[in-house]
Amino acid sequence: MKKTLVDFFESSVKQYAGNTFLLEKTKDRFEPTTYAQAKELVYRLGAGLVALGVKKGDNMALLSEGRNAWIVGELAMFYAGATNVPLSVKLEEANDLLFRLQHAEVKYVMVSGQQLKKIRSITGQLPFLKKVIVIDEQPACEEKEIFIGEVNKMGEAYLRKTPLEEFLAIGQSLQNDDYATITYTSGTTADPKGVILTHRNYTANVEQSLSCMDIDQNWRTFIILPLDHCFAHVVGFYIFMYRGASVATVQTGSTPMQTLKNIPVNIREVKPYLILSVPALARNFRKNIEQGIQAQGKAIAALFNLALKTGYAFHGDGSDDKGRGWRFLLKPLVTFFDKILFAKVRQNFGGELRFFIGGGALLDKDLQKFYYAIGMPMYQGYGLSEATPVISTNGPRRHLFGSSGVLVRPLDLKICDDGGRELPDGEKGEIAVRGENVMAGYWKNPAATAETVKDGWLYTGDMGYMKEGLLYVLGRFKSLLISSDGEKYSPEGIEEAMMEHLPVAGQLLLYNNQRPYTVAILAPNKELLKKQLERRQASLDTEKGKEEAIKLIKNQLNRFRKGGDLSDMFPERWLPATFAILPEPWTEQNGLVNSSLKVIRGKVEKRYAARIEYLYTPEGKNPVNPENINSL
Repeated sequence: MKKTLVDFFESSVKQYAGNTFLLEKTKDRFEPTTYAQAKELVYRLGAGLVALGVKKGDNMALLSEGRNAWIVGELAMFYAGATNVPLSVKLEEANDLLFRLQHAEVKYVMVSGQQLKKIRSITGQLPFLKKVIVIDEQPACEEKEIFIGEVNKMGEAYLRKTPLEEFLAIGQSLQNDDYATITYTSGTTADPKGVILTHRNYTANVEQSLSCMDIDQNWRTFIILPLDHCFAHVVGFYIFMYRGASVATVQTGSTPMQTLKNIPVNIREVKPYLILSVPALARNFRKNIEQGIQAQGKAIAALFNLALKTGYAFHGDGSDDKGRGWRFLLKPLVTFFDKILFAKVRQNFGGELRFFIGGGALLDKDLQKFYYAIGMPMYQGYGLSEATPVISTNGPRRHLFGSSGVLVRPLDLKICDDGGRELPDGEKGEIAVRGENVMAGYWKNPAATAETVKDGWLYTGDMGYMKEGLLYVLGRFKSLLISSDGEKYSPEGIEEAMMEHLPVAGQLLLYNNQRPYTVAILAPNKELLKKQLERRQASLDTEKGKEEAIKLIKNQLNRFRKGGDLSDMFPERWLPATFAILPEPWTEQNGLVNSSLKVIRGKVEKRYAARIEYLYTPEGKNPVNPENINSL
């Protein structure tokens, strides 16, 4: 049966014409756009694209902050028969952006005013480019540029002289296997690859995801994550579109920092039922909550900590554990703390938030327990772009902290050993999945496609196991720590815990590739480091202060070692014996972090290979070494 994204949108417009689809704040409040109104906007822009010369099968690109124009723009591309190449606003024009536009042979670019200068700087290097469609009006258009308002006027003129059925026939001619997007992923271990996702990949993953959660037309979501990522695509707006529900986007500020500052205000205004998250966002939200509590004085902070401990004890490890045995006696206390403390915290998130869904890297178990205790569960999910992306998730029906939840349905999954043989439940191996959500392949990369998809099975490159119907994801095979005796261990859980409990460490990666001991490379949180040094009457401006900072980091890392307050969390042999302090943070701009804020491990290891080698020398093993002092 044909099920394209165009089919899904048409069906929703028929069923939910008067419902609010989009919510956007450009001035003083969020304004609604109904499904019927959105249809008119999509038809007009789609017809304008056809009039502009867009042909079925053309690759277009979309570079913009999250907003109505992004969602309308992508749908309009589909009505014109085109494929979208969604791009992160954090990409730098000189390398990553240029590579994607050239590699995908993009003919038309839809771009916001804030991102326009990036496109202007590389227009001459894009041989396939025909037109740049500018979303925000400019003082003047340069060669090849056209304001989107003009394209809309062209669409109106086209629809006046052309029967509507003739225009709609283009979008209706799309089949399940036609390409919807080419999503470039830098992954965490390799160079960018263009993941080809078909219309059926998307619609199948929408149906699969809804097998794990119940969303109806009354729900609202607030999308914080970049819309270029397929997690935001599927769980952010296509699930909500399919159900006739509402989608709000962050109010775009005059600068990226202003946009970030708008998020907490917008959340309170929208009052979302669901927010998508990644570990970096989860840590920031928790930090803000705790700072707000501490600002109310020692008595409130102590009460809050007691309330958390009570919640942790009552809830255990999730729904299979909650309130079991003697713990049901804690129920009145949990209810009391919720009423006097946690309900007030939830008001900062609009007061109606049912839960977060966490994607991206593995989410620290302590973070999951924290959010569950305060009544805003953050359910860990698992997926990857090549699977459109959702493979499994925890949810209201069943959740267990530390797991990646139940599989979406229908989906086949197997755990394989090195020879590709299927392993029984409980045994660790590579996760492979088969279903209609598995990508069509990598754009212009048949070798990588053949290596990743075999006989319909997508080999994820992730290590995990199944137990009692739940999937446990342990991390990327390419990121495993391998000791000198060949034993393997995934570092991601340790790294998440260290960044959670030792915020001064900032960003951190562990490394051991058959070496005598494990080491860490870290980009410290210098502002926090300076504050902690001030309490010791020290400063990073002096040699002695830098030595003090290194010792401070070492002492904090030692909390995980024998005798430390966190010593029971991980095996001693995988904890870092020493560490390298790096001079710069890892960002999308320097190519060390991808669009979902995950560190690209292979690139960090390659860039700092000399520093890693130095850690295995007698001088480097002592953290108070010249390299670390210079980096501070």
